Amino acid sequence: MKNTIKQVFHSGKFLFGFCIFMAILLTVIIYPIFVTADPLQMIGQGNFFKPGTYVSIEESALSKSYTLQIPKQFSKLEAVLDIDTRSDIQQFLINQAGVAESEIDVTDADSLVELWKANYDPNTKYSGLTTAKRKALKRLDGQITAALKDSGVIIAEKDEEGNLAQSKVIKDTDYVNINDVSKKTFVLGTDNFGRDVLTELIAATKSSLKIGLLAGIIATAIGLLLGLLAGYMGGLADNIIIFVTNLFTVIPSFVILILISYSVGDKARGIAMVGIIIGLTSWPWTTRSVRSQVISLRNRDHVNLSKLSGHSMFRIIFTDILPYIASYVVMAMILQISSGILAEAQLSMIGLGPATTKTATLGLMMQWAMQYSAHLNGSWWAYFPVVILIALISFSLNLMNTGMDQVFNPQLRD
Repeated sequence: MKNTIKQVFHSGKFLFGFCIFMAILLTVIIYPIFVTADPLQMIGQGNFFKPGTYVSIEESALSKSYTLQIPKQFSKLEAVLDIDTRSDIQQFLINQAGVAESEIDVTDADSLVELWKANYDPNTKYSGLTTAKRKALKRLDGQITAALKDSGVIIAEKDEEGNLAQSKVIKDTDYVNINDVSKKTFVLGTDNFGRDVLTELIAATKSSLKIGLLAGIIATAIGLLLGLLAGYMGGLADNIIIFVTNLFTVIPSFVILILISYSVGDKARGIAMVGIIIGLTSWPWTTRSVRSQVISLRNRDHVNLSKLSGHSMFRIIFTDILPYIASYVVMAMILQISSGILAEAQLSMIGLGPATTKTATLGLMMQWAMQYSAHLNGSWWAYFPVVILIALISFSLNLMNTGMDQVFNPQLRD
């Protein structure tokens, strides 16, 4: 046994896949110890806040300020002049103002704004532009003008008579220490419900792994039992088991999965129920594979010797046959776990996954992102990490299976 384990861990493919899977598993276990917040807690009042650190505006305005000698236009202009805006300014200067392209440097905000102010007149009706484009350029000119103003932001408070009176002016050079104000960091932003995507992703991974593990154990157990009986007994028992297996094989398992999940109902579909449903519909190929392995073993000398010794059928199956296919069973279960995770993602994408109010899964996160058009509005953080994590889990499990196959399959050994 020890020698077998050493051989497995000497496989580079198995070791690489094992390290990836263990890294994911340890993250799922350790992260909730330090972050105890409810993964489904709606923190952000809005959809898809981008990743970053958010600070309280009120506390920032009222906290002690510090004067820093940083060019006052820099941060404001950089906020106004994004890539698309600079491209629009460049097109205007070339097409409407007649400025040579060689004179325009879109990477230099100051020179670009200088050219803009020298050539753009908000009162001029430029030809070749639609009404919407003229209004957009006029708004842009107003934003640039506001960014260049020296006056700061005025904060007013109501006095005893209810009138607004100036209490503070925030200048361009006023800064606050970030440690003086309340802040919240969203490493992966928030989703469509305003929930922390990172915390939700860790909880969803844990749920999906539970579903995959439960489905893998059930599917492997059923497939192993039926395959052992069909392969060893043969005859009528073999024909009946193969007939039932072929029925499940002919009808696509995903169709059966959809029908069973739909009949169960939303309220009853929890983590365990979804795992059981997937496991009960995923056993046929394991049964056929185990049966073929047992057929090749049932007439071996050591099996015939056990028969002559009067050992019972179940003793022969579990002591003389099962140990020889144990490695194959482990590899089959690894693939069943991977298939279970992917099946859950497929079910959740069509709205037949676990109850959405109780837990989160990787499939549910994909469904929410797609339903609220995250892929269309550029909110990559709501779905891309989920896709990467599903791919990593499947990749690591299949790599472990390939590594074990190279160790136990004589035809694949180097």
